[in-house]
Amino acid sequence: MKITVCIGSSCHIKGSRQVVEQIQQLIAENHLEEKVDLGGTFCLGECQKGVCVTVDDEIFSVTPDTVAEFFQENIIARV
Repeated sequence: MKITVCIGSSCHIKGSRQVVEQIQQLIAENHLEEKVDLGGTFCLGECQKGVCVTVDDEIFSVTPDTVAEFFQENIIARV
């Protein structure tokens, strides 16, 4: 599974660094290092949606406050 977090200026202002750090921690806590590839990218063209995160090319809007819920529903449920 490929997860990509936008680290462009708009998403950075909205908390992309915290989102990346939390996803890294959740990957480690759930021992998914072999199943999940986490990367960063610049603008996904959805700046109005907040921190943009793709999971296998599907775009989600995530905030630092919603990372845990996002991870449960869209990562844990798929691996």
